[in-house]
Amino acid sequence: MHKLIRITTIPLSLNLLLRGQLSFLSQYYAVSAISGKGKDLEEVGIREGVRTIEIKMERGISILQDLKSFWQLYKCFRKEKPQIIHSITPKAGLLSMAAGYFARVPIRMHTFTGLIFPSKTGLLKRLLIFMDRCLCFFATNVYPEGEGVKRDLIQYEITKKPLKILANGNVNGVDISYFSPYAIPKEEKSALCHNLGIKAKDFVFVFVGRLVGDKGINELIAAFVKLDSLIEKNKTNKKDVVKLLLVGPFESQLDPLKPETLKEIQNNANILSVGFQPDVRPYFSISNVLLFPSYREGFPNVVLQAGAMGLPSIVTDINGSNEIIEEGTNGIIIPVRHTEALYKAMNEIFFNKNFRYTLGENSRQVIKDRYERTKIWEALLAEYKHLEAGLHKNV
Repeated sequence: MHKLIRITTIPLSLNLLLRGQLSFLSQYYAVSAISGKGKDLEEVGIREGVRTIEIKMERGISILQDLKSFWQLYKCFRKEKPQIIHSITPKAGLLSMAAGYFARVPIRMHTFTGLIFPSKTGLLKRLLIFMDRCLCFFATNVYPEGEGVKRDLIQYEITKKPLKILANGNVNGVDISYFSPYAIPKEEKSALCHNLGIKAKDFVFVFVGRLVGDKGINELIAAFVKLDSLIEKNKTNKKDVVKLLLVGPFESQLDPLKPETLKEIQNNANILSVGFQPDVRPYFSISNVLLFPSYREGFPNVVLQAGAMGLPSIVTDINGSNEIIEEGTNGIIIPVRHTEALYKAMNEIFFNKNFRYTLGENSRQVIKDRYERTKIWEALLAEYKHLEAGLHKNV
């Protein structure tokens, strides 16, 4: 059985992004997983039934640590002699592709799940572009997660190697039995609503992700306040209440929110912030619509997960989101950083019940048809076999 090694910079990426995939692949390969130290790495090994190897890698630029990580990866590859190495995060990609090149690993694959440099400027942007070009030089095969990432790789001339999107994009797909409208018992939903002060007739918008500026939270809060005020002013039914549910952590050190946004979140009784939650399904299950006005993404899992649970989405016109959402079919697409457009979309989806119902009816089916996880896994397995066959053919 040939050896396959999957590599990420931090173990959380292995644990969240590749859930179930490593176990599936272990039926066909001797699978190992390389990442930094942490309980997530241990959890991956136990849950997926694969061997784990701890190699520390810094997410940021750290020349001494990067050289150390490179050397450890090189020694590991020389010892293990894998047929395939496959990385999915930027620093792990650069270091493992370079180490694999010098260790003569025959198949060196990297998947770009998102690009950092398009949102940067100046020297940092040039440095990040250079690093991605080096990564692609050392890799034998390069895979953008979606069409938007592919366009950026071409536009910035990151590589001249063929760029192949597996299946319909995304690195792992969605477990539609796990993310299902029927996954959360009625009693659990009722208890959660009671704890949050959400009544049966309340309409709930939900956002899942980090509460930072780049996720469009400043625009989201401003749009919600405007809609909330309109409903409060014009409603004839006292039960007609709109809520905003924020599921995710604040990151005050990295891209903090505006002071007025933070103040509104703290003081508005109709905005409910519950912090990071390891299981987001209960919060989707008590919500009506996902709001995801992010400035940039690779291929956002939260939009896939919400769709699988039957929620329509309002998203910005960015990579990934505009591939998952089809305007007027399973959601609404708006311009980036556009508070008024977000408000109008929220207004339409709130007041137009027939439109909202149609979007919701289509949402799960779109995800099931295009992003069900076994489709992604089978496409990846087929690619591995195809590349191996090419090696044997060239021998």
